[in-house]
Amino acid sequence: MGCGSSSDCGGCPSQSSGCGGGAPQQPQDLTAQLHELSSVKHVIGVVSGKGGVGKSSVTSLMAITMARKGYKVGILDADITGPSIPKMFGIKEKAYADEIGMYPKGGIDVMSVNLLLENDTDPVLWRGPILGNVVKQFYSDVIWKDIDYLFVDMPPGTGDVAITVYQSLKLDGIIIVTSPQDLVSMIVEKAVKMADLMQVPIIGVVENYSYFHCPDNGKDYQIFGESHIEEILQKYGLLLLNRLPIDPTIANLCDKGDIEAIEKTNLENVSLPE
Repeated sequence: MGCGSSSDCGGCPSQSSGCGGGAPQQPQDLTAQLHELSSVKHVIGVVSGKGGVGKSSVTSLMAITMARKGYKVGILDADITGPSIPKMFGIKEKAYADEIGMYPKGGIDVMSVNLLLENDTDPVLWRGPILGNVVKQFYSDVIWKDIDYLFVDMPPGTGDVAITVYQSLKLDGIIIVTSPQDLVSMIVEKAVKMADLMQVPIIGVVENYSYFHCPDNGKDYQIFGESHIEEILQKYGLLLLNRLPIDPTIANLCDKGDIEAIEKTNLENVSLPE
């Protein structure tokens, strides 16, 4: 960006780099390009203000929902240091690459760093810029063939990787995942404000772990306390996509790598950009 003053450029360290005499410069376009063999109609980010709210499970359930509606779906696992998507879908075969590009795995196309590591339990000890570059590679170097909806499972928070996704991927919108605690509600506002700053539309909010439905007496119990999500929805004019219960069935299916066997996702009525 220009310094804002053209009165004295003589001692400016940016003079040799073509500052333009203090004239404002156009912001650099950081948008990543898809592989020439890729075709992706819509890119949907799934975000949370903090960890532990079930963002990856919501990403998986949204992907399953849209696949059951007849769409071709992919998941880009951008949570590089804490990838869980391959485990949920039971994908054990490693991804591979050739001179043309990289190839996702699974019935629902998945690309994750765990599909590249020799051992699933190997830690990823990379700093922010490298993590961001890997996410861009997963978008640009992977061949996403005939994808209607590519869901991006983002890491929690508003750090380097989240910024890379917002700046580099052509997001059609984001889904914010939260849970009922007051602390999480506060952090949701950070995600809302970041989306606004990055000029990315918010499709809506999913409140996860909203309640537990007791099979013995049929009553619902708010394990994490009373929800305050309505206050945020009203404040920012957001749409509540659904409240999801605490469901041991989902946890068991994720552990078994069989999340696609879920009977009902409770996200069937969510509308995404066409």
